[in-house]
Amino acid sequence: MVAQSRQQTRRRRPAARVRQARPTRRRDADGLERGRANYVPLTPLSFLARSVAVYPTKIAVIDANRRFTYAEFYARCRRLASALKQRGIRKGDTVAIMAPNVPAMLEAHYGVPMLGAVLNPLNYRLDAASIAFCLNHGGAKALIADRDYAAVVKAALDLLGRKLTVIEIDDAPHQAGERLGATSYEALLGEGDPDHAWHGPGDEWDSICLLYTSGTTGNPKGVVYHHRGAYLNAIGNAMTFGLAPDSVYLWTLPMFHCNGWTYTWAVTATGGTHVCLRRIDPTVVFAAIKQHAVTHMCGAPIVLTMLIHAPDAAKIRFDRPVQVATGGAAPPSPVIAAMENMGFRVTHLYGATESYGPSMVCAWQRDWDGLDLSGRAAKMARQGVRYLTLEDLIVADPKTRKPVPKDGATMGEIMVRGNTVMKGYLNNPKATAATLKGGWYRSGDLAVWYEDGYAEVKDRSKDIIISGGENISSLEVEEALYKHPQVMEAAVVARPDPKWGESPCAFVTLKPGAVPVTAEAIIEWCRAKLAHFKAPRTIVFGPLPKTSTGKIQKFVLRQRAKEL
Repeated sequence: MVAQSRQQTRRRRPAARVRQARPTRRRDADGLERGRANYVPLTPLSFLARSVAVYPTKIAVIDANRRFTYAEFYARCRRLASALKQRGIRKGDTVAIMAPNVPAMLEAHYGVPMLGAVLNPLNYRLDAASIAFCLNHGGAKALIADRDYAAVVKAALDLLGRKLTVIEIDDAPHQAGERLGATSYEALLGEGDPDHAWHGPGDEWDSICLLYTSGTTGNPKGVVYHHRGAYLNAIGNAMTFGLAPDSVYLWTLPMFHCNGWTYTWAVTATGGTHVCLRRIDPTVVFAAIKQHAVTHMCGAPIVLTMLIHAPDAAKIRFDRPVQVATGGAAPPSPVIAAMENMGFRVTHLYGATESYGPSMVCAWQRDWDGLDLSGRAAKMARQGVRYLTLEDLIVADPKTRKPVPKDGATMGEIMVRGNTVMKGYLNNPKATAATLKGGWYRSGDLAVWYEDGYAEVKDRSKDIIISGGENISSLEVEEALYKHPQVMEAAVVARPDPKWGESPCAFVTLKPGAVPVTAEAIIEWCRAKLAHFKAPRTIVFGPLPKTSTGKIQKFVLRQRAKEL
């Protein structure tokens, strides 16, 4: 943006024009030229520039007792970009951030890419070794971290073995924990220029974010997003979820997860209001919905379960329905009924980190309104149809890539393609080629296709366990189990969990003559070696079922786990 003096900024609302990089001149077959007048690379940064021009005095962000108008929000993002530039951050550099759903996390989604830098939101549930891997693999030049995670961040930095600029978020009253850096986030903003001149990307394909998976096949994989995909998926979310200028969005979904499913940009696109939450507590969630007249929120099934089982004293009736979108496992009918009774309307989404979060929605059909609860639940159990902003989706034979019949019975793999599919995995060409094979993103999820075009996931070909919205690799947990001195064999599968949706269940065979060991001891062993949410919650001792070739029959174990 063209820089203005501070005096000019005080006299008038902030201008919203964005200085764009000059596109490459190109003529088509008709001799017509693409230029600055008729082509601008898409970027979600333009959403903030527009909203500040249209709604400068409207509240953009609410955080406990703090309120920021769109003009203030914009100025803070520009200050962040300016301050990071002064500290040597340049185009293409990676800036990591490890924070809960606080304003700093939201501002980083704009301030960092304003420099042409790449934002790397870190999963604060990971262990120190995984965090160190992400920082090293992504080549982070700076880390913005909340003091709540000081212990694990310091341990990760020790493992990293190199110096890193660390900025500390300490905006919570009476926030405990060790100090992380010499500079606080608010002090950093004080160094920045609220009139910092910035421009959009020169190419829509420029990277905007780097997000790490939960390590479903060992080390986390770095998923790279581009500006075009972020722009389009945010628009898709805004349209699918019915966001508008009067929408008030409560942040119950972690912003580190697929950039908050790109709602970090979608809410801003419509001029809505972001309501930040440092921690997800049912009592606080109900109170925030009531106090701020929340209209929309998202979350994994665990969030719905938390609200349903909140103390009766915490539950508050609303004067209008609250829209809630959930992903992962389909909500069972009792959950749908309980949420409806509390005043929520549930929308079922499906997607992956590789597809910018949601790429499918169980689009509601008007004739479903007359169905009873079980009938509605059966319809909602389906992952649905493709997003408006997704180019194509098929359920196809994994080998031939030919679509399966729409008979609701023939299994195939969900495959998607379009502008809202990742660029690829950072520094991992082999995994990228395997996942984007044959012109499709291969989800690895097996589903059936119905006559009406709706798809329903039936199994996961890679044995991924989805617990509380987080992916857990059975192989990673098994590796930890095999390191136990008394364990001879181990296999891990998903077990239905009333709170988390799924949780890891470990079947263990001890070595002959092994020293007796309890299930609790095995669980503690895993917790010491893995992020705690990855540790198994159930241990079953005994021989493992195998095929004639010695392969463990996990489908048998999954059935056993369901019966426990």
